[in-house]
Amino acid sequence: MNYQETTNWMFNQLPMYQLQGTSAYKEDLTNIKLLATHLDNPQNKLKCIHVAGTNGKGSTSHMLASVLQEAGFKVGLYTSPHLKDFRERIKINGEEISEDFVCSFIAQHKSFFEANDLSFFEMSVGLAFDYFVAEKVDIAVIEVGLGGRLDATNIITPLVSVITNIDLDHTQFLGNTLAAIAGEKAGIIKPNVPVVIGEYTPETQPVFLAKAEANKAPIYFASDLITTVLPSDLLGDYQFHNKKTVQQTITVLNSQKEFKISDENLKSGLSKVVKNTGLQGRWQQLGENPKIICDTAHNKHGLAIVISQIEKEVFENLHIVLGVVNDKDLEAILPLFPKKACYYFCKPDSARGLDTQVLQEAAIKHQLIGEKYSSVSAAFLEAKKNATQNDFIYVGGSTFVVAELPL
Repeated sequence: MNYQETTNWMFNQLPMYQLQGTSAYKEDLTNIKLLATHLDNPQNKLKCIHVAGTNGKGSTSHMLASVLQEAGFKVGLYTSPHLKDFRERIKINGEEISEDFVCSFIAQHKSFFEANDLSFFEMSVGLAFDYFVAEKVDIAVIEVGLGGRLDATNIITPLVSVITNIDLDHTQFLGNTLAAIAGEKAGIIKPNVPVVIGEYTPETQPVFLAKAEANKAPIYFASDLITTVLPSDLLGDYQFHNKKTVQQTITVLNSQKEFKISDENLKSGLSKVVKNTGLQGRWQQLGENPKIICDTAHNKHGLAIVISQIEKEVFENLHIVLGVVNDKDLEAILPLFPKKACYYFCKPDSARGLDTQVLQEAAIKHQLIGEKYSSVSAAFLEAKKNATQNDFIYVGGSTFVVAELPL
């Protein structure tokens, strides 16, 4: 199979949370352990940083990779989901994995995947680990896909574990309280491996402390320990805590003496995240006059910060292109949006996209008024057509919406 056929097979034949939602979630690590054994346990040959959390884990992972690159290391980066191309998930020093490697890996192991009913995510994790070992990376930054305890990435023993924050998201898998979700995320805490916590609440801090104590894992609360926050080329207000988390993680890594990262490496890495890693969709500006911003924030915690940042902008009229997936709690997110805006409701081109009629009707209950459109691109074009040069256009609500933009 060529690359397109290979990725189509991966997407279409096997469970994939990005497309299917609940049915793709695995309840244990049996399959990924089976695959790891089949691949000669590549996870045991890697030095890693493991990053979990409700929001910010993608940005934090990219920042860490950028800093480590600036320090001269060969850095593997595994993240999810992708925006445009599957290969965005697996990079070394900002370069995406080759189409040839993806094709050969799948071809070589396809019968094993089929015989053992492996999920899309399990295959992807195996591919990333195998690739990083083959390419002899110095260190790999591994982002958790969903949760932590039962995530396919949780077969690694990292140099440091990172948990960015906890909020109510994916409650159908992880629990419907902050403490329950914190318990799932804290599942990445390993015996004697230091853990950095980005943000905590009265409900989540005791969970982290108990898990760390049980594992004799040194624990660091970045929000308390970091007092000077360095600038970054990632301009979203929500990066404030992510930057603190990265700064504390680098301090912990330096204390292990295996990796030496200078203050200059740290500053330079944070200022060149997009250049070094190719990260997209985080308070990303797509145009000026009118100013156009897109962002992948999609739950209450993330959207609240993004909408607060929009309200600090200076503009005449606000245009919001909005689409969401069908498992989103609309009653949690719609009250956050400003009533004084023109809305362009759309459905992302995904099996999980929420029908525009449903979205529009729910929005009207919260006095959010606008028309519905047949696609993200149609909604975006209409917003651009209607906006004057002193207006502001925001596009978001889902990773899938941002993925359909001309980034």
